[in-house]
Amino acid sequence: MLRPKIPTMPTPTGFSTSPAVIQPTTVIRNAEPSPAPAPSRPTIQLTPSTALALVGGGTAVVLVLGAVLVSLLLAVAITGASVAVCAVVLRSLLASDAKRR
Repeated sequence: MLRPKIPTMPTPTGFSTSPAVIQPTTVIRNAEPSPAPAPSRPTIQLTPSTALALVGGGTAVVLVLGAVLVSLLLAVAITGASVAVCAVVLRSLLASDAKRR
């Protein structure tokens, strides 16, 4: 009743095809060199204003990332200090409670 029924793999029927025979081909080398392909994208030329814009953008990215990292470090430091203060207060409360008994 609780035995699973495993399907049996039926035997293949019909005609089977034989594998195709691959014939080797000869490679004919061309004596004339082919012309060099044209570049697919145009060359970018940096003007002084473009270079200044790139430097300004890079500086802005560095400043923003620095501010984010410093703020994360400050948040971790503040959290650690508050946990330390809580631990000292709890220890003091537990010690004073034990002295009263």
